[in-house]
Amino acid sequence: MVAAPPRLDVRGVSKIFSGKVPVHALTDIDLRLEANEFVSLVGTSGCGKSTLLAIVAGLVEPTTGDILVDGVSIDGPGRDRGVVFQAYTLFPWLTARQNIEFALGPEGLSGAQRRAVALEHLEMVGLTAFADAYPRQLSGGMKQRVAIARALCYRPRILLMDEPFGALDAQTRLLMQELLARIWESHRLTVLFVTHDVEESVYISDRVLVMSNRPGRLKEEVAIPLPRPRTVEMQESPDFLALRHRILRSIREESMLADPGLAQVAGELS
Repeated sequence: MVAAPPRLDVRGVSKIFSGKVPVHALTDIDLRLEANEFVSLVGTSGCGKSTLLAIVAGLVEPTTGDILVDGVSIDGPGRDRGVVFQAYTLFPWLTARQNIEFALGPEGLSGAQRRAVALEHLEMVGLTAFADAYPRQLSGGMKQRVAIARALCYRPRILLMDEPFGALDAQTRLLMQELLARIWESHRLTVLFVTHDVEESVYISDRVLVMSNRPGRLKEEVAIPLPRPRTVEMQESPDFLALRHRILRSIREESMLADPGLAQVAGELS
């Protein structure tokens, strides 16, 4: 019996941005995500996390390498990949429900079917009561919940998330993490998640991948064997704190390599 290909297969991807001084953003990235796996990318600022996600989304072309979804090479954006950015990217002239219905346009559904799917996904993110509200009437967390519902409504094979909670206050961010964990545990989809928040990555992921300084490469893989469903209280457990410390130490090493002056100051303070 032939094994199924991974849901996402990144093969030998490198990226050089041309210019007077070429920028080597990524080098020789190999990455596999299996179906229903939640994987986070972390690392120092500028290490190429968002560039890698944009390449997987088909928004940026790699200099070398290939991206396959279910064994098929991609050559641009596609509805097999849903994307959620830090910016909410909602149409301000459409209501929450209409924003989701708009994303369903290419699916060939009737108006009634689009409405039903939109309301189903608004219920999933707890926004049924705000279906007819415009983005200006929603808080930042609500806007991002609409964006997540919109990305999921056409059932992509992979959900790509680039710092989706980065602009939210600490309490709202925590609530959004809980919501995303519940959605994933209920619907089990493949997620590639970019974040600067190490606690966030440990809380929601099956694996955390630490990237090196630019040119970015995959430096370390940390499996997260914490039981599911995850709870906020789990963040105070010795196992959670040990995983957090391991990832922070790996990122700190890269920070010191990137800035010897910072390493010197840290040494003097230790």
